[in-house]
Amino acid sequence: MENILETATTTKTNDTMTPIKILIVDDETDILSFLKYNLLKEDYQVFSAENGLDGIKIAEKEIPNLIILDVMMPEMDGVEICHKLREIPELKNTLITFLSARGEEYSQIAGLEAGADDYIQKPIRPRLLISRVKALLRRLGNSENGTESPTNLQIGVLSIDKERFEVFKSGEKIDLAKKEFDILWLLAQKPGKVFGREEIYRKVWGSNVIVGNRTIDVHISKLREKVGSEIIKTVKGIGYKIDQ
Repeated sequence: MENILETATTTKTNDTMTPIKILIVDDETDILSFLKYNLLKEDYQVFSAENGLDGIKIAEKEIPNLIILDVMMPEMDGVEICHKLREIPELKNTLITFLSARGEEYSQIAGLEAGADDYIQKPIRPRLLISRVKALLRRLGNSENGTESPTNLQIGVLSIDKERFEVFKSGEKIDLAKKEFDILWLLAQKPGKVFGREEIYRKVWGSNVIVGNRTIDVHISKLREKVGSEIIKTVKGIGYKIDQ
């Protein structure tokens, strides 16, 4: 079936604001129509693609604020698409959420490990969908209003650059998934402070995101493998910290 790419723009204009761009990637045309209809009502600028390759092309061209991905798609599934999107430097500030009928914990963990910011399960009512989208976009706004400065941190042998999304250990670059970077950045902003699980969930995933109980453990474990187990310490029964 020939892929149809439809671009819809906001109906309301505002000279002082740049419209929020949302890209939807889903191979089901009825889902695309449902999502576009409800997002356009909120005056977002909406783009869509029915497969991963076209979705990546549109993302590179438009640099959307948010990408909504299905998991189960032909040729290239959503997790693989998410990995490829996270390798594009221009999209380092783009939020990504999965919208999938698969609710198994391992599917959610795979999506979050690929760099997604949220995982929403189908079916979902329009009002709840918009609420989740707005919650994600509020996080984007908070990251751009100057409240997260400075953008460079030096913690022992680690150098962390939030603007470039880069981490170096003793001068050697370390590649981190987005959530791994976000956790590291959170801990590194306040060396010595112990961050509990609930605080990490709230500040990295957002209060409206529901993920499996093992999600923090999986991300911390992978982060330790990359930056060194001696850097991130466990405070038993409380949480995690980085010492200066």
